[in-house]
Amino acid sequence: MKTNTLNYRHLYYFWMVAKEGSITRAAERLDVAIQTISAQLALLEQSVGKALLAPQGRRLVLTEAGRVALAYADQIFLLGEQMQEVLSDSDIGRTMRLTVGLSDSLPKVIASRLLEAALHLPQRVKLVCYEDDFESLLGDLSVHKLDVVLTDRPVPSGTTLRVFSHLLGESEIALFGVPKLAEKYRPNFPASLQGAPLLLPTRNHAIRGRLDHWFEVNDVRPEVVGEFDDNALLNIFGRIGTGLFPGPSALAKEVREQFGAVSVGAMKVNEQFYAISNERKIKHPAVEAILSEVHGKVFVR
Repeated sequence: MKTNTLNYRHLYYFWMVAKEGSITRAAERLDVAIQTISAQLALLEQSVGKALLAPQGRRLVLTEAGRVALAYADQIFLLGEQMQEVLSDSDIGRTMRLTVGLSDSLPKVIASRLLEAALHLPQRVKLVCYEDDFESLLGDLSVHKLDVVLTDRPVPSGTTLRVFSHLLGESEIALFGVPKLAEKYRPNFPASLQGAPLLLPTRNHAIRGRLDHWFEVNDVRPEVVGEFDDNALLNIFGRIGTGLFPGPSALAKEVREQFGAVSVGAMKVNEQFYAISNERKIKHPAVEAILSEVHGKVFVR
């Protein structure tokens, strides 16, 4: 069965009309005649076999098919803008670009440790880092907006996305607190944690279930005074002494330097760190460097 080839100029005109809300404003923005845009839109709708826009008062609104088309157009033209930005870089050819997605649950100190290996390559590497939730990053990775995602969990089994998890390493978790809190709750740890003020990641984080299980096994019930999706915000509240907070024991020195907090005790809970890529076998040299240099050894205390 023969299918029509998508005309990207037609799609671009549709994208601009959808963004501007009217053909008139889109025509002014593009500096073309209104009739030209109307004709291009008609050809696009004829090509896809669906109405993409419908009149509503003085405005044009998206039909259901139009909303689907707009979602794809957003991705297509965002990638086009990124391509132009990259190709216009005067250093292209001398600089390797690494576009990284950082899960918002990943400790920032861990992220910087993971990325260090890429910066030690002989060729200069330009890092471009985006932070978002795990599911959004996987979606961006699957359409090649990212080279790799660094996170605290593997890809869930049964996913339809063709992406692959690579275990980088793990670290035992400890509880930290400002010196005043640490002095109070360190003696007789972990029994001392009964009723202790605690800052925890939300249940969206892979580590949360293991932390809750540890408290249950040790028969202690701390007072959870704050739950955070953003690990950086959790650490800020830990720094001002709002409560004790978990962190990788291998980074005790960094936690003390950045947040003025010291270890209260080890929790015998391990947090794992993953690189997720589009290839089962890594091809990007900078991502390959991360895996080869970091794999399984950096965070084990």
